[in-house]
Amino acid sequence: MIWVLVVIFVVGLFLRYPIAFSLGLSCLVYLIIKGTPLIVIPSKMYSGIDVFVLLSIPGFILAGNLMNQGGLTAKIILFCNHLMGHIRGGLSLVNIGASMLFAGISGTAISDTASMGSIMIPAMKKEGYDAEFSCAITAASSTVGPIIPPSVPMIIAATLSGLSVGKLFLAGAIPGLLLGVGLMLVAYVIARKKNYPKHARSSLSQVARGFVDTFWSLLMTFIILFGIIAGIFTPTEASVIAVIYALVIGRFVYGKLNFKNVQVVLIDSIKTSSSLMILVGFANLFGWILITEQIPQTISSEILGFSSNKYVVLLLINLLLIVVGTFMETIAALLILFPILLKVALAVDVDPIHFAVIAVLNLIIGLTTPPVGVCLFVASSIGKVSIGKVSKAGFPFLLVSLLVLVLVTLFPELSLFLPNLFMD
Repeated sequence: MIWVLVVIFVVGLFLRYPIAFSLGLSCLVYLIIKGTPLIVIPSKMYSGIDVFVLLSIPGFILAGNLMNQGGLTAKIILFCNHLMGHIRGGLSLVNIGASMLFAGISGTAISDTASMGSIMIPAMKKEGYDAEFSCAITAASSTVGPIIPPSVPMIIAATLSGLSVGKLFLAGAIPGLLLGVGLMLVAYVIARKKNYPKHARSSLSQVARGFVDTFWSLLMTFIILFGIIAGIFTPTEASVIAVIYALVIGRFVYGKLNFKNVQVVLIDSIKTSSSLMILVGFANLFGWILITEQIPQTISSEILGFSSNKYVVLLLINLLLIVVGTFMETIAALLILFPILLKVALAVDVDPIHFAVIAVLNLIIGLTTPPVGVCLFVASSIGKVSIGKVSKAGFPFLLVSLLVLVLVTLFPELSLFLPNLFMD
């Protein structure tokens, strides 16, 4: 009977139904055919979202939207331009640097592509960058934020596994920095080859003023990380502090927030948060059905039957997650696959924190993988360029991302060094 569940879910994806609806419809049909009382639907959905740490997700989404509307994101972009604008192709480096500093607070790589892309792609095209390159670098840079803390996908992974959110935040820092630096190197080489423009070097006073303006934006990330790691507050409390901080800075320091645009931000954040919570609820129901059908045990035995070598197993998992990531949003894929694959990884002695970083990195790379990488579609629609041209321009960045994935997979210390240093 499990094939009914899978077939309806896959058909829903191909028909471009929202993933939450595809999950819900497939579960409903399965339960009706099985004759299971439908009271299980609200019961399992509620148990899926009745997790304290999940309350932090609406908070971080709202904080990210307030940062965008309150001018904090624009200050980050301007500061990066002061630092790197004088380098050949500097605006592409600014694109990546801003995503690193913004750190994915807006929620997901897709929302980062949309928010950063709406600013950076038109600016790059105006200054003479190829449209396909502008779109490709924006899509690639959006994959850095969800790795560098604070990260909503890491919160989801922590919720599903019972791991420390603080440890997962720290575990993503070095891989995220590696990814960002690698993308910058490739962007610089391409910029030199195509003779992309550069700005005049900013004076020290301009850099200093830029830092002062950006200081309040950067301080937000520091407060969140320090508070969680030091045990001053929980991730949920951190998200509330982030919202209050973004409101105060956006209103009283930068003067961009007012009652009218805060209303718009609240409505947008409610829509995004509600859709994510519905997705979490249906995914928990979907996962419960898979468990009752013993699908996790079957997948685990099949993979381990093929090989019990740690690196062969990780290779198979990497391939699976990258393929899934090409057509499914990161959080949805995590909710469905992470608990299943974590059991496989634990069976071959992979550290759960290390595996969580591998899983998140895989899925966000999949968002920029041709032919159906979701972030590629978002960037191409903003830049009004065909998806084929954007995919071709983004191929060098994809290679860098895959190289970082290989390094993170083979060298667990890249993920575990900071958690072991600060939280053991």
